[in-house]
Amino acid sequence: MINLSKKLIRQVAQANAKFGLIQENDRVLLGLSGGKDSLALAHLLQRMKQHAPFDFEFEAVTLSYGMGEDYSKLHAHCKTHGINHKILDSNIYELSGETIRENSSFCSYFSRMRRGALYTYALKEGFNKLAIAHHLDDAAESFFMNFIHNGSLRTLAPIYRSKRGVVVIRPLIFVRERQLKDNALINELEVIGNEFCPGMKLSEKNVKFPHAREEAKQILASLEKDNPKLFTSLKTAFSNLHQESFWLQKMG
Repeated sequence: MINLSKKLIRQVAQANAKFGLIQENDRVLLGLSGGKDSLALAHLLQRMKQHAPFDFEFEAVTLSYGMGEDYSKLHAHCKTHGINHKILDSNIYELSGETIRENSSFCSYFSRMRRGALYTYALKEGFNKLAIAHHLDDAAESFFMNFIHNGSLRTLAPIYRSKRGVVVIRPLIFVRERQLKDNALINELEVIGNEFCPGMKLSEKNVKFPHAREEAKQILASLEKDNPKLFTSLKTAFSNLHQESFWLQKMG
């Protein structure tokens, strides 16, 4: 087992206790891209499976877009550490040439297609929960993206039920991205970056590269310099809503 920090372990345990993410007899599927976030979550769930005072099943699955990706090193890593891992083949990349709209965001497109494939696999194999490796930075960035570009106040829920009936959970929701970077460095993990991103092959086509998330990252980094407790406040604020103070419909 890799060297997981006590803080990481504690934060995942706290999120699980507060939101009831994983419970007795759950069958949990993890979407494992092989990046620093999902790889850390795979090890954290494996540890939880071994030490939690309840029983649950856990499997990691990596979705291949059909571009000839080589996940052999990731599969070998999982096997070495006793993580049940499967590679799910798809033809999403081939389909994208016919279905992705011009001037659309490929990140949004492939995210929807990836999630749909994972839902289908989870339902077929009897998993009731799908674990996603979004962290606190992702939640903060999503909040600012929606606030600035969509005129809405929303972020990433720690747990919710999809329209297809699969419960989506985010066990890393209390964790900062820099902790996951440190985890990868300390354990010398060979993580997968953008090399298997379909968007890299679409760079010459008329599709949009994402800019809103990078913009949100820069805003948050600037704010955090002046207020080091920014993310602590955001974490609290996401559970401390005063709905009556917003401009909702008038009273009857």
